[in-house]
Amino acid sequence: MTITARHIRDTLTGYLAAHPDETAALTPVLDLLDTGADIATRKEFRGHVTAGAVLVNDLGLILHVHHRALGAWLLPGGHLEDTDETLLGAALRELSEETGIPAGAVTSMGDGPLHIDVHPIPANDAKGEPEHRHFDFRFLFHTTADIAELQTEEVTAATWRPADSLADQYLRLSLTMAQQIAEAEEGFEKMDT
Repeated sequence: MTITARHIRDTLTGYLAAHPDETAALTPVLDLLDTGADIATRKEFRGHVTAGAVLVNDLGLILHVHHRALGAWLLPGGHLEDTDETLLGAALRELSEETGIPAGAVTSMGDGPLHIDVHPIPANDAKGEPEHRHFDFRFLFHTTADIAELQTEEVTAATWRPADSLADQYLRLSLTMAQQIAEAEEGFEKMDT
């Protein structure tokens, strides 16, 4: 079952309810949804949805992969596939494909995205793709596993990096807030025992 426009809109609306200050930055996503564009397909070159994973290990480090086509260190993630049913599931699939970390070794740290980013993607003549935008829905995960077999067609390397190395300031802030909430919840659980 393909990810629907309704699922994308509901996920985005839930995110914006918690992050109203990001409404202006995410207006392009809402605008395309309002036109009826199928932003779940990579063939929509005005912009389309991708799903990414912010994977944190027990040391608080974030997994980064070196993306072959873009020649840059990024978070694991990629395009939606027809078999994806949810954005969260697509992010987990991409994480497992690119890093070899099994889905069963990863825990989702929430149902909604940690962050949604709109960023430009350069033209790719080899794929016949013009310059376009990605609407990257990034989900937070935790693991005790390490990097396994890389998907070498897409990824040339992978490494764990500190959270302050994340280029996106909004993502860093969202991650810091999520960590503070998790620590507070852990403290409350200890108080109950």
